[in-house]
Amino acid sequence: MPVEHLDQFKKRTGAAIAEGYGLTEASPVTHINPIEGTRKNGSIGLPFPDTEAKIVDMEVGGDPLPPGKRGELVIRGPQVMKGYYNRPDATADVLRNGWLYTGDIAYMDEEGYFYIVDRKKDLIISGGYNIYPREIDEVLHSHPKIEEAVSVGIPHEPEVKSSRHTSSSATERNSPAAMSSPTAGKSSPTTKCRAALNSERICRKPW
Repeated sequence: MPVEHLDQFKKRTGAAIAEGYGLTEASPVTHINPIEGTRKNGSIGLPFPDTEAKIVDMEVGGDPLPPGKRGELVIRGPQVMKGYYNRPDATADVLRNGWLYTGDIAYMDEEGYFYIVDRKKDLIISGGYNIYPREIDEVLHSHPKIEEAVSVGIPHEPEVKSSRHTSSSATERNSPAAMSSPTAGKSSPTTKCRAALNSERICRKPW
């Protein structure tokens, strides 16, 4: 959940959201911020009891990466599935040596709190830089004239990806120039990505 949304919820209600993390393959919860204790906005918190989690290299897996280093989040615990029904190949892709490879890019801080950066399959590579759509979204969400935002990779000649940001803002405030300048330079190498800001209403329903 965007940090801006967490802050706004607390300001309006006086209550704090304890953000956590889980996935269907882990039945379905693995992390949560402590209800009593230190909560960190933007973090999914600490692993549940009897649950192990680590960050490994996105290409080769293996040994855990040091705190602050981004990689793939892998999990081991009693809640992890045994496999996909009648899908041995898919199971082998995500279950390796007892660890569930989540497909999520994340990092762990010095205190053992985990942070989700983006989905591995959503990673944009442009000009040798790794660009994470969620980071772009966070910058856009911080702009007071943007209500909602989503970033996706689009093909770009010759062999790189650019990103397209779609944001939802009030009609009288929806000038792309007006929305883009306060966020300029806040997210590098995101700012090095060739991009177009498209202001429009985001449809959440298929009808």
